Amino acid sequence: MAMSVGGKGGGGGRRGGRRGGGRGGPIADINVTPLVDVMLVLLIIFMVAAPMMTSGVPIDLPQTQAGALNAQTQPITISIKQDGQVFLQETQIDAADIAAKLKAIATTGYNERIFVRGDGKAPYGVIADVMSRIQEAGYKNIGLVTQQITDH
Repeated sequence: MAMSVGGKGGGGGRRGGRRGGGRGGPIADINVTPLVDVMLVLLIIFMVAAPMMTSGVPIDLPQTQAGALNAQTQPITISIKQDGQVFLQETQIDAADIAAKLKAIATTGYNERIFVRGDGKAPYGVIADVMSRIQEAGYKNIGLVTQQITDH
């Protein structure tokens, strides 16, 4: 398939070893190495950045010995900050509105998982009130989110 453009020889010997011509001629090969390098760098960037985008409200979670849960679907997350502010996903709401908002966003019925992320220094009464309002809305699958203790 290759064809020699320049002077002597058939292009297959020592002088014209590359397809598309001898020395200085155009190269007909496509070099995919730079493309693969760029794609690998992008893959690594997204693998590192994706876990950082999962939690929107910064809180200091308490630590426990419990392991991570196996999650197939994205749960509804209710976060409680240290000062008692309540967030549904990433939107701040009043604690009295939790039941009404949860009833409005129920997509698969009341079997959806709800994760309560309470700051370790948040008032216990606020966390208990939020959990009772979730049960009042009809949800039964409620979980408290904690951080796993790491050995240092």
